[in-house]
Amino acid sequence: MMLAPSSAPMPEQGWQTTGAMGSLQSLKKFHSQDFKDLRALCLSQGLLFEDPTFPAHTSSIGPSLLPEETLQQIQWKRPTELQRNPHLIMDGVSRFDIMQGEVGDCWMLAALGALTLRKQFLENVIPKDQGFQDDYAGIFHFRFWQYGEWVDVVIDDRLPILNGRYLFVHPRTSNEFWPSLLEKAYAKVHGSYQNLNGGYLSDALVDFTGGVQVQFSLKEPPPELKEILRAADRSQCLMGCSTPGQSRRNIELRNGIVQGHAYTITGAVKIPYKNGWKHIIRIWNPWGHGEWKGPWSDNSPQWDRVEPKYREALLRNKDDGEFWMSCENFQEQFSWVYICNNTPTFLDFGDGHCTMWSLTSYTNLWSPGLPTRRNRYSSGNGCCPLLCTGRNHYSSGAASTNPRYFFKVLDHDSNTYNVAISLMQKHAEGMQDEKNLDIGFSIITENSRVLKRIFFRTRDVTSYLILSPGTYTVVPAATEDQEFEFLLRIFIKNQDCNESSNSSTSPVLLMDVPRQNQDSSYKALFLRYAKQDTTIDALQLQQLLNEVILKDEMTSLGGRFSFDSCRGILALMDLNSNGRLTLQEFGSLWQCLTKYTDIFNKEDRNHSGFLDAAQLKNAVQAAGLATDAQLLRLLTLRYGDAHGRVGFSDFVCCMLRLDTMTRECQHPWQQGSLQSQPESCTGDQGHDTRRNDACLTAQLALGTLIHKHLRFMSKMETEESCNFIQIKGDAMGHSPGFSQIFGGHSLLLSYFPSHIYLSLPSV
Repeated sequence: MMLAPSSAPMPEQGWQTTGAMGSLQSLKKFHSQDFKDLRALCLSQGLLFEDPTFPAHTSSIGPSLLPEETLQQIQWKRPTELQRNPHLIMDGVSRFDIMQGEVGDCWMLAALGALTLRKQFLENVIPKDQGFQDDYAGIFHFRFWQYGEWVDVVIDDRLPILNGRYLFVHPRTSNEFWPSLLEKAYAKVHGSYQNLNGGYLSDALVDFTGGVQVQFSLKEPPPELKEILRAADRSQCLMGCSTPGQSRRNIELRNGIVQGHAYTITGAVKIPYKNGWKHIIRIWNPWGHGEWKGPWSDNSPQWDRVEPKYREALLRNKDDGEFWMSCENFQEQFSWVYICNNTPTFLDFGDGHCTMWSLTSYTNLWSPGLPTRRNRYSSGNGCCPLLCTGRNHYSSGAASTNPRYFFKVLDHDSNTYNVAISLMQKHAEGMQDEKNLDIGFSIITENSRVLKRIFFRTRDVTSYLILSPGTYTVVPAATEDQEFEFLLRIFIKNQDCNESSNSSTSPVLLMDVPRQNQDSSYKALFLRYAKQDTTIDALQLQQLLNEVILKDEMTSLGGRFSFDSCRGILALMDLNSNGRLTLQEFGSLWQCLTKYTDIFNKEDRNHSGFLDAAQLKNAVQAAGLATDAQLLRLLTLRYGDAHGRVGFSDFVCCMLRLDTMTRECQHPWQQGSLQSQPESCTGDQGHDTRRNDACLTAQLALGTLIHKHLRFMSKMETEESCNFIQIKGDAMGHSPGFSQIFGGHSLLLSYFPSHIYLSLPSV
């Protein structure tokens, strides 16, 4: 949506609006090419697609990348001519699939390496409706985010070959072609392969995600750098870094680091080391080889002093271009850090609250004649009276012709950043290599005080702040008096997930694909794993939990979600008892997962991936559930390891079942399953904490007994079991929901005066 400079700003949701042009549901077609129509036409005529807008010609390479005589030797060949059995993707997408070629596009490949780690973004970029087997017609397409819109880019699959070798990026596996084809599509967006020869890693991160990026100079890093990197890794941000020096020379130092080169940050963790803690960072070289040779490298002695469980989880001794290094060495060897996500979750470090970020977007056109930073913010004496009415104060009259945008901050925590602002200048289609203007913005308070001014000659400028509650104004500006289109995005943190906001923005869930609000966030995740179905089964749930929730090595130290545990979770949340979760049921589960993840991360202060008994007790209480010593003992017995520690996946299962039992003990007759109320359940159960605790203890004890002694019998009537249940029977409350507690086997409990019959399905 285009706004006149003098008009009142109107929100443009852009990349987040479901169904709007330029959204993932309604893609903008690059050069007006429709993939499905073109493929259908080629199939009907028995032809292989040839792209007239990006032809197999030296013009697509660029005139200055290689000598003229070399350009004339280039051949263009399809994967079907290069390999007998080509595939788009073989055994999943990995950063190790990528090998950089002749063009200096390490900045783009470093961003691509980061993209392979984040499936929720990767599937937006590489559509699944294509390949070399079914409906092959020599045509492929990829999606990139361009200035507020998702754009679908169509290419043919002819690749430039020189002397029998790939000229540009090539796959490590000879018959896998997604890296080469994606690079070609990105080159088309930029006008030629030559225009990929040098660029900004931060730009590629944004193009692959539609997110917000921030850059940190390691000469003057923020004091919270270690916490920012770990928060970014935990929240599935894309990260990269670069070294100082001339990128054209790419000199490899004796320590293995390449000068003027871009790398991917693939992990950031804190591990126990000696008598303290050590922050280490994992980095990948897009060359596919060439690694750091200093402390914490693959064969360094530092790893000998690390506990085996951490060493086994983190260290991979391979010549694949990936290595670990300490945060101190990282700051010495690298010059810049780049972080990107759909919301600025990298600013959530040290925040134990349930956090969401809301977004408002605006597009506008900066026209010649509007005040610029050069002619409004400075004069011969360094200050223009039209703008400045005193030190750091702003004249609203002087800015009446400037586009102005207002936002309101409701929450405030003096220790955490709560606002991020991003301004992006738009280039013409296919002209992404054109010169960037010096752009930026000022942030003004209600009393006209200038809080911050920031200007850079980059495609987009991002600033993050800690702001007190109040109304603020953003005033974009440029240094040059020429027309350009811009996109302004304002992100505001909401501390309380359940608190309604008066702003026009909607929350975006912390751990998910880009969407406008929490409902559509978990909905998109659900639909991605449900495929074409309207429900998900235990296997799909297992895949979802392990890929989305267990997103880093440290979280998964406590073990991944097993198929049986997912059957148990499904049985607890499956209200229809059909063995599958609907979207509504998954929404309830997602709320629980978000809550339990926050609690676990807060209690797991040493980042071991486990909770001990004391931490588990605190976690149960933080969830608002009652516990005592006996119940805690049963929980650790049922869900803990040999040392009584509970890993994250077991913690989730434990909390879900404990929460279910608590509700059932408090309200045992709401479902109307039983015709008469036993004497032991009379009175106000919701206020009888002691009776509820006894009920929980009895149910956990029975669960522990069943898991310990049963081998899928059709009927349980042993003397030991019956006596046990008789003792605890009064406390159990004969809860109708009790059949769900031990999920995974759909237990059916029938109550009798002195014992219980237990029916289980055959396996």
